[in-house]
Amino acid sequence: MKIGLVIDDSLDRPDGVQQYVLTIGAWLSGQGHEVHYLTGETVRTDLPKLHSLSRNVNVRFNGNGLSIPLPASRRRIAALLAKERFDVLHVQMPYSPMLAARIVNAAPATTVVMGTFHILPYSRLVRSATRLLGRALGRSLKRFDQVFAVSTAARDFAERSFGLTDVDVLPNVVDTGRFAAAAKRGQTDTTADTAAGPAAEARLLFLGRLVPRKGCMTFLQAVAELHADAGFGWPLKVIVAGKGPLAGELKARARSLGIADITNFTGFVAEEDKPSLLAGATIAAYPSSGGESFGIVLVEAMAASTARTGPVVLAARNPGYATVMEPQPGQLFEPLDHHGLAQLMRHFLGDAQAADAARRWQEMYVRQFDVATVGRRLVAAYSSHLRKRSES
Repeated sequence: MKIGLVIDDSLDRPDGVQQYVLTIGAWLSGQGHEVHYLTGETVRTDLPKLHSLSRNVNVRFNGNGLSIPLPASRRRIAALLAKERFDVLHVQMPYSPMLAARIVNAAPATTVVMGTFHILPYSRLVRSATRLLGRALGRSLKRFDQVFAVSTAARDFAERSFGLTDVDVLPNVVDTGRFAAAAKRGQTDTTADTAAGPAAEARLLFLGRLVPRKGCMTFLQAVAELHADAGFGWPLKVIVAGKGPLAGELKARARSLGIADITNFTGFVAEEDKPSLLAGATIAAYPSSGGESFGIVLVEAMAASTARTGPVVLAARNPGYATVMEPQPGQLFEPLDHHGLAQLMRHFLGDAQAADAARRWQEMYVRQFDVATVGRRLVAAYSSHLRKRSES
């Protein structure tokens, strides 16, 4: 099949929707499909068949930075669609009237149009804005053959905000093999550390953007509580990986909490370095207070663990993260509750059997999110709708 993956934002950014597009695109290409990327303003040159179709401007939305397209040329879009004659256009949702909607409206009747809905609102303003956007997209929404959402929480919001029905849940994708390989490479050293008992170093990891809703402040407060506990026998190494506007404030907070000497702020972590970073952690904590539709970061961290090595993944009980961690509620804590996070850290660091049980569950559970598993379902949906269109 010839497939166009459509995203209004830039593929120069490393955020969750971009990761979805790049991961599924690479897998589809590996399966022999011809994949094109129809994007907003993108300057990277390493992707084949990339079509940057607009100028973009940077905005803040749902607690994140993103770029939105200025009006794209309808003539240029029509020429691209006429030349490539895509079998499938797969649109990342919600989407802009200025780019993706113009692509959808111009798609020939023979082309299947699919969508994946990615967001969950962080505020009442975002909920209202998305409902207004849904009304503005009314014409193009009728053109979709099928819409997926990455979680039940995202599905419910998609149906409420866009007036959609019959939205199916198809989770976000991760190339789990890439992370599992890093876990196996580090297995010997980590197993030796674990065998050393309470004197071994516990590596506590936060990986994410340094913005308020991602909860790094909660993480540092939990670490400080552990560090101040005279009865807690593990030396701690704390890693804060990521960049963002709170970097300076968080470093100052680490100093005031008395944990600056054990805390390393690494800055931005490249995708190729992420697996080994995760595999080397004892605990990976994700304290986001909300605005999460799924939690790719949780799946990546779980994929970097084996039955006895890698991180135990702890997550705040926001709707998106709870969807992923629902079968294992003992690894969830309440958003903004640093004391609850500290208690979970203490439990899994102090109880080797509980930690190994959590890692065994993670190793098995994460397989359902592998790009090959999800990708096969996606291709089956593409093919089914192509048959329906060819028969009509």
